[in-house]
Amino acid sequence: MTEGLSNWSSIGMLLKSHESSPEHTTLMATWKDFEQHLQTGKTIDQAERTLLEAEKRRWRDVLTRLISIMQSLAKRNLALRGSANTLHQQHNGNFLKEVERLAKFDPVMKQHIERVESGQFSHSSYRGNLIQNELIASISGKMLDTMVTEIKQSKYYSIILDCTPDVSHQEQMSVIIRTVIMDEAPTIKEHFLGFLVASETTGLGLSSLILNRLKDLNIPFDDCRGQSYDNGANMKGRNRGVQARLLQKNPRALYVPCVSHSLNLVVADAAKASTDAISYFGNVQKLYTLFSAAPQRWAILKEHLTIALKSWSDTRWESRVNSIEAVRYQAPNIREALLGVRDKVTDPLTKVEAQSLAEEVGSYRFLICTVVWYDILHHVNHVGKLLQSATMQLDVAVDLLTKANMSLTSYRDTGFAAAQATAKDMCEEMNVEAVLKEKRLRSTTKHFAYEAPDEPIADAMKRLETTFFNVVVDTTIESLKDRFETLGEVRARFGELLNFKKTGWCGIVQPV
Repeated sequence: MTEGLSNWSSIGMLLKSHESSPEHTTLMATWKDFEQHLQTGKTIDQAERTLLEAEKRRWRDVLTRLISIMQSLAKRNLALRGSANTLHQQHNGNFLKEVERLAKFDPVMKQHIERVESGQFSHSSYRGNLIQNELIASISGKMLDTMVTEIKQSKYYSIILDCTPDVSHQEQMSVIIRTVIMDEAPTIKEHFLGFLVASETTGLGLSSLILNRLKDLNIPFDDCRGQSYDNGANMKGRNRGVQARLLQKNPRALYVPCVSHSLNLVVADAAKASTDAISYFGNVQKLYTLFSAAPQRWAILKEHLTIALKSWSDTRWESRVNSIEAVRYQAPNIREALLGVRDKVTDPLTKVEAQSLAEEVGSYRFLICTVVWYDILHHVNHVGKLLQSATMQLDVAVDLLTKANMSLTSYRDTGFAAAQATAKDMCEEMNVEAVLKEKRLRSTTKHFAYEAPDEPIADAMKRLETTFFNVVVDTTIESLKDRFETLGEVRARFGELLNFKKTGWCGIVQPV
């Protein structure tokens, strides 16, 4: 049909004439014949098509294996590249080493490497650093799209942010979105959306950074219902912190401080509340430092202990529990190990230090402090592990913190006497006298005539109870109350929803 029409009423007649023409019949028969040959694989270029499909499958199989290797290395936080980019070299990195190892057992990868080494490729062999970066970007982009889709389907979400410098001393902010997935049963899920470079760490700078990121991902901030950060002033500040600035834009994005970080600060507050507390942790660290400084000393320690000494960290409060546990239950053995070091080493300074620490470990004061600190940290550690559960509920968390506070309040009344009794038993086991050595009272300069000196406590045991035990326990109790006050406010606002089956709508007195 090569001629057009100027009258649409004649279109039917023209089409009918074309369909009955010999040319149309011949071409239609040829097309159907070609379609049948394609379906049965009998075309004249079938051999080329077969080779093309085989090549597609081969490259698909190769890429599947390379991506699997990347995922395996990424899950273990291992670097892909090395100092060389060639196969079978010593320092060619984890990625190429995994390719070489897989080629020993997998025929697809073995054939691929053989073709690479024989020079059959004039194009990319998918093993260089550039294609690695492209594959990583493609995988991360696809994962990010999937996570954003899940977040939008869940609608409401909370944000969790944390800032830390990397190895290049560049401040980075990690972004986590927490949602509830409504499948057969509600499931809490957290999505890590990556790191953002934080050039400005003020409340304004960080809040603008996260808002711009949510805008780029097309995630509405109006659907945010919660925010959780550490206890830094730039994050939790009531006026200019990140939480305050985000609350101004969305009053429903309630702020709850990070529970683990708050517990760490509770312990840190208590550890700095008394000079005896500060000196105690210093002595515990000296024990670890002395034994770990030389293999010979560590071997002596292992002969006497079943629970190894551990160093403690300022940022991980649980490490203090682990370091004190070894001292709490093995103080006599540690003292024997120190005396063994004193007798076997030849360095005079080490001998003096070992003797001094042995006397410290065997002192009544040190043992009382050990028992008290272990009891306090044991209370906090038990609550901390439960709070880190993925299925922890708001009401249960508040109840655990309340019970911990009540337990510490009760411990304040009876704990010191119990610690004395336990420390006395430990002294008897070491065959040392359970006597608290007097400390020389330090006099302070008075700047004004009306400043009267405090009446000194004559009894050494009473002074230890007042200046160490009471101060540490009271600081822990008050810090627990202050740092988790916000969590109680959130429970007071939403707690009735947890008992909805019992109370019904009548129990909800405040609009949500």
